[in-house]
Amino acid sequence: MRTFLKELWTSIVATIVLCVLVSGLYPVFIWGIGQVLFSHQANGSLVESNGQIVGSELLAQGFSGAKYFHPRPSAAGTGYDPLNSGGSNLGPTSQKLIDGIKANVAQYRQENGLTGDAVVPADAVTASASGLDPHISLQNAQLQVGRVAKERGLSEDAVRGEVTKATDNPLFGIGGEPGVNVLKLNLALDSLAPKNALAAKKP
Repeated sequence: MRTFLKELWTSIVATIVLCVLVSGLYPVFIWGIGQVLFSHQANGSLVESNGQIVGSELLAQGFSGAKYFHPRPSAAGTGYDPLNSGGSNLGPTSQKLIDGIKANVAQYRQENGLTGDAVVPADAVTASASGLDPHISLQNAQLQVGRVAKERGLSEDAVRGEVTKATDNPLFGIGGEPGVNVLKLNLALDSLAPKNALAAKKP
């Protein structure tokens, strides 16, 4: 009986100690390290504009205006819903998927003034698995430069410069292709004055 009670007491003490360490001290320790060394990332990589939080670097948003770079299509909820992340779950032989991609290709070519046989990047017409991919490919971004520059009254070189600034490269040059963060890019463009606005200010 003594042996049983001793082992029971040891188990209870070990459980309490482990709970305190694993469920208390360890999470607080990791949280503290995150806040000190990686505060921006630990708090959701939030993006601010004019003192207000407008989104996260990690989540796509829907931009449909001609003066904005457009993100990948989204099947998350009704589109870009962070509370309903997911893909369409349509298989490669799905006629609905095929028809949807064809429609997206036609719309993309029309929006960006491309010829009927122009090659369209896959990420421009297909949704990601999460529906919330914040990046587009460099090729996708470059094909949108002309439209955005025209709508904003900016030179294409100026817009390409902002594309370069908003491009995130793979860590240590490995693990994927460079991607253009659409939210950061569009916010940066909103902060630029168009050429016609600058000209209007000249005496």
